[in-house]
Amino acid sequence: MGNSINTVSLLHKRTKRDYIGRMMHDKSKCMEIARQYGYDYWDGDRRYGYGGYRYDGRWKIVAEKLIETYRLPNNARILDVGCGKGFLLYELKMLLPDAEIAGFDISKYAIENAKEEVKKSLFVHRAQDGFPFKNGEFDLVISITTLHNLCIGDLKSALKEIERVGRNKYVVVESYRNAEELFNLQCWALTCEAFFSPEEWRWLFDEFGYKGDHEFIYFE
Repeated sequence: MGNSINTVSLLHKRTKRDYIGRMMHDKSKCMEIARQYGYDYWDGDRRYGYGGYRYDGRWKIVAEKLIETYRLPNNARILDVGCGKGFLLYELKMLLPDAEIAGFDISKYAIENAKEEVKKSLFVHRAQDGFPFKNGEFDLVISITTLHNLCIGDLKSALKEIERVGRNKYVVVESYRNAEELFNLQCWALTCEAFFSPEEWRWLFDEFGYKGDHEFIYFE
Protein backbone atom coordinates (compact mmCIF):
# COMPACT_ATOMS: atom_id res chain seq x y z
CA MET A 1 0.00 0.00 0.00
CA GLY A 2 1.08 3.55 -0.72
CA ASN A 3 1.07 6.62 1.49
CA SER A 4 -1.64 8.47 3.37
CA ILE A 5 -1.63 12.06 2.13
CA ASN A 6 -3.56 15.21 3.00
CA THR A 7 -4.78 17.19 0.00
CA VAL A 8 -8.57 17.25 -0.39
CA SER A 9 -9.36 17.46 3.33
CA LEU A 10 -8.52 21.16 3.26
CA LEU A 11 -11.43 21.77 0.88
CA HIS A 12 -13.73 19.31 2.62
CA LYS A 13 -13.43 21.12 5.94
CA ARG A 14 -14.44 24.46 4.43
CA THR A 15 -18.05 23.35 4.07
CA LYS A 16 -20.44 23.60 7.01
CA ARG A 17 -23.02 20.82 7.15
CA ASP A 18 -26.31 20.51 9.02
CA TYR A 19 -26.30 16.76 9.67
CA ILE A 20 -29.60 16.58 11.53
CA GLY A 21 -31.22 18.92 9.01
CA ARG A 22 -30.27 16.54 6.19
CA MET A 23 -32.25 13.79 7.93
CA MET A 24 -35.40 15.93 8.19
CA HIS A 25 -36.04 16.24 4.43
CA ASP A 26 -37.44 12.77 3.56
CA LYS A 27 -33.89 11.56 3.19
CA SER A 28 -34.72 8.18 1.66
CA LYS A 29 -36.50 9.92 -1.22
CA CYS A 30 -33.61 12.35 -1.58
CA MET A 31 -31.23 9.39 -1.79
CA GLU A 32 -33.26 7.88 -4.62
CA ILE A 33 -33.08 11.14 -6.56
CA ALA A 34 -29.38 11.69 -5.81
CA ARG A 35 -28.46 8.24 -7.10
CA GLN A 36 -29.75 9.15 -10.54
CA TYR A 37 -26.78 11.56 -10.75
CA GLY A 38 -28.78 13.98 -12.87
CA TYR A 39 -29.63 17.68 -12.64
CA ASP A 40 -31.01 17.44 -9.10
CA TYR A 41 -27.82 15.85 -7.76
CA TRP A 42 -25.46 18.39 -9.28
CA ASP A 43 -27.42 21.62 -9.64
CA GLY A 44 -30.73 21.16 -7.84
CA ASP A 45 -31.68 21.71 -4.22
CA ARG A 46 -28.95 21.05 -1.64
CA ARG A 47 -30.96 18.19 -0.12
CA TYR A 48 -30.36 16.15 -3.30
CA GLY A 49 -26.61 16.69 -3.54
CA TYR A 50 -24.25 19.55 -4.28
CA GLY A 51 -26.89 22.27 -4.46
CA GLY A 52 -25.29 23.89 -7.52
CA TYR A 53 -21.92 22.52 -8.62
CA ARG A 54 -20.52 25.62 -10.29
CA TYR A 55 -16.84 26.30 -10.45
CA ASP A 56 -15.21 28.86 -8.15
CA GLY A 57 -11.51 27.97 -8.58
CA ARG A 58 -11.18 25.91 -5.41
CA TRP A 59 -9.52 22.92 -7.09
CA LYS A 60 -6.42 24.84 -8.13
CA ILE A 61 -4.68 24.23 -4.80
CA VAL A 62 -5.36 20.50 -5.10
CA ALA A 63 -3.97 20.45 -8.64
CA GLU A 64 -0.84 22.25 -7.49
CA LYS A 65 -0.35 19.78 -4.64
CA LEU A 66 -0.78 16.78 -6.95
CA ILE A 67 1.76 18.16 -9.41
CA GLU A 68 4.22 18.73 -6.59
CA THR A 69 3.60 15.38 -4.83
CA TYR A 70 3.90 13.26 -7.96
CA ARG A 71 6.44 15.46 -9.77
CA LEU A 72 4.27 15.55 -12.84
CA PRO A 73 5.98 16.81 -16.00
CA ASN A 74 4.28 19.22 -18.37
CA ASN A 75 3.38 16.34 -20.69
CA ALA A 76 1.99 14.05 -17.97
CA ARG A 77 -0.84 11.64 -18.73
CA ILE A 78 -3.59 11.93 -16.10
CA LEU A 79 -6.86 10.01 -15.60
CA ASP A 80 -9.69 11.05 -13.27
CA VAL A 81 -12.06 8.22 -12.28
CA GLY A 82 -15.37 9.82 -11.32
CA CYS A 83 -14.40 13.21 -12.74
CA GLY A 84 -17.77 14.93 -12.34
CA LYS A 85 -17.75 18.15 -14.34
CA GLY A 86 -13.99 18.00 -14.79
CA PHE A 87 -13.01 20.85 -12.48
CA LEU A 88 -9.82 19.25 -11.18
CA LEU A 89 -8.76 18.11 -14.65
CA TYR A 90 -9.33 21.67 -15.85
CA GLU A 91 -6.93 23.04 -13.24
CA LEU A 92 -4.35 20.35 -14.01
CA LYS A 93 -4.56 21.21 -17.70
CA MET A 94 -4.18 24.93 -17.01
CA LEU A 95 -1.05 24.26 -14.96
CA LEU A 96 0.32 21.60 -17.35
CA PRO A 97 -0.70 22.78 -20.84
CA ASP A 98 0.90 19.82 -22.62
CA ALA A 99 -0.66 17.20 -20.35
CA GLU A 100 -2.86 14.50 -21.83
CA ILE A 101 -5.93 14.25 -19.66
CA ALA A 102 -8.86 11.84 -19.59
CA GLY A 103 -11.78 11.45 -17.25
CA PHE A 104 -15.02 9.59 -16.92
CA ASP A 105 -18.10 9.64 -14.73
CA ILE A 106 -21.27 7.62 -14.36
CA SER A 107 -23.29 10.83 -14.82
CA LYS A 108 -24.25 11.80 -18.36
CA TYR A 109 -25.46 15.13 -16.99
CA ALA A 110 -22.07 15.90 -15.44
CA ILE A 111 -20.20 15.15 -18.66
CA GLU A 112 -22.63 17.20 -20.76
CA ASN A 113 -22.21 20.13 -18.36
CA ALA A 114 -18.46 19.82 -17.82
CA LYS A 115 -15.94 22.61 -18.25
CA GLU A 116 -15.78 23.36 -21.97
CA GLU A 117 -11.98 23.43 -21.90
CA VAL A 118 -11.80 19.73 -20.98
CA LYS A 119 -15.15 18.30 -22.11
CA LYS A 120 -13.70 16.64 -25.21
CA SER A 121 -11.46 14.53 -22.94
CA LEU A 122 -14.34 13.20 -20.82
CA PHE A 123 -16.80 10.35 -21.33
CA VAL A 124 -19.55 8.42 -19.56
CA HIS A 125 -18.36 5.18 -17.95
CA ARG A 126 -18.77 3.24 -14.71
CA ALA A 127 -15.79 2.94 -12.38
CA GLN A 128 -16.47 -0.76 -11.78
CA ASP A 129 -16.27 -1.63 -15.48
CA GLY A 130 -13.02 -2.32 -17.30
CA PHE A 131 -11.16 0.84 -18.28
CA PRO A 132 -10.50 1.30 -22.01
CA PHE A 133 -6.81 1.94 -21.43
CA LYS A 134 -3.55 -0.01 -21.54
CA ASN A 135 -1.56 -1.21 -18.55
CA GLY A 136 0.45 1.63 -17.01
CA GLU A 137 -0.86 4.14 -19.53
CA PHE A 138 -1.10 7.04 -17.07
CA ASP A 139 1.47 8.84 -14.96
CA LEU A 140 -1.27 9.49 -12.40
CA VAL A 141 -4.75 8.08 -11.84
CA ILE A 142 -6.95 9.93 -9.35
CA SER A 143 -10.37 9.13 -7.93
CA ILE A 144 -11.84 11.63 -5.50
CA THR A 145 -14.96 10.82 -3.43
CA THR A 146 -16.22 8.21 -5.90
CA LEU A 147 -15.18 4.75 -4.75
CA HIS A 148 -17.21 4.73 -1.52
CA ASN A 149 -20.32 4.89 -3.74
CA LEU A 150 -19.65 1.32 -4.91
CA CYS A 151 -20.67 -1.94 -3.28
CA ILE A 152 -17.75 -4.10 -2.24
CA GLY A 153 -17.61 -6.31 -5.35
CA ASP A 154 -17.63 -3.29 -7.66
CA LEU A 155 -15.08 -1.57 -5.41
CA LYS A 156 -12.72 -4.48 -5.96
CA SER A 157 -13.07 -4.18 -9.74
CA ALA A 158 -12.51 -0.42 -9.71
CA LEU A 159 -9.42 -0.56 -7.50
CA LYS A 160 -7.88 -3.28 -9.63
CA GLU A 161 -8.40 -1.19 -12.78
CA ILE A 162 -6.96 1.92 -11.15
CA GLU A 163 -3.92 -0.10 -10.10
CA ARG A 164 -3.59 -1.58 -13.59
CA VAL A 165 -3.60 1.59 -15.69
CA GLY A 166 -1.68 3.97 -13.40
CA ARG A 167 1.97 4.26 -12.48
CA ASN A 168 0.98 6.53 -9.59
CA LYS A 169 -2.45 6.35 -7.95
CA TYR A 170 -4.35 8.53 -5.50
CA VAL A 171 -7.87 7.84 -4.19
CA VAL A 172 -10.01 9.76 -1.70
CA VAL A 173 -12.85 8.07 0.20
CA GLU A 174 -15.19 8.91 3.05
CA SER A 175 -14.46 7.29 6.39
CA TYR A 176 -14.90 7.69 10.16
CA ARG A 177 -12.77 7.38 13.29
CA ASN A 178 -15.41 7.29 16.01
CA ALA A 179 -19.14 6.93 16.64
CA GLU A 180 -19.87 10.63 16.15
CA GLU A 181 -18.19 10.75 12.73
CA LEU A 182 -20.01 7.58 11.67
CA PHE A 183 -23.33 9.12 12.74
CA ASN A 184 -22.56 12.33 10.84
CA LEU A 185 -21.53 10.40 7.74
CA GLN A 186 -24.68 8.30 7.82
CA CYS A 187 -26.79 11.42 8.22
CA TRP A 188 -25.09 13.29 5.40
CA ALA A 189 -24.34 10.62 2.79
CA LEU A 190 -26.78 10.26 -0.11
CA THR A 191 -24.87 7.93 -2.41
CA CYS A 192 -22.37 6.14 -0.14
CA GLU A 193 -22.43 2.33 -0.10
CA ALA A 194 -19.16 1.63 1.71
CA PHE A 195 -19.12 2.81 5.33
CA PHE A 196 -15.66 1.71 6.46
CA SER A 197 -13.18 2.82 9.12
CA PRO A 198 -9.62 3.68 8.02
CA GLU A 199 -8.44 0.27 9.23
CA GLU A 200 -11.09 -1.46 7.14
CA TRP A 201 -10.24 0.62 4.07
CA ARG A 202 -6.56 -0.24 4.41
CA TRP A 203 -7.41 -3.92 4.74
CA LEU A 204 -9.48 -3.72 1.56
CA PHE A 205 -6.70 -1.92 -0.32
CA ASP A 206 -4.33 -4.74 0.56
CA GLU A 207 -6.90 -7.44 -0.16
CA PHE A 208 -7.71 -6.01 -3.60
CA GLY A 209 -4.10 -5.36 -4.58
CA TYR A 210 -4.25 -1.57 -4.55
CA LYS A 211 -0.77 -0.17 -3.93
CA GLY A 212 -1.39 3.52 -4.52
CA ASP A 213 -1.84 6.45 -2.16
CA HIS A 214 -5.03 7.32 -0.32
CA GLU A 215 -6.77 10.00 1.71
CA PHE A 216 -9.70 9.68 4.09
CA ILE A 217 -12.17 12.52 4.63
CA TYR A 218 -14.16 12.71 7.83
CA PHE A 219 -17.41 14.36 8.84
CA GLU A 220 -16.43 15.96 12.14
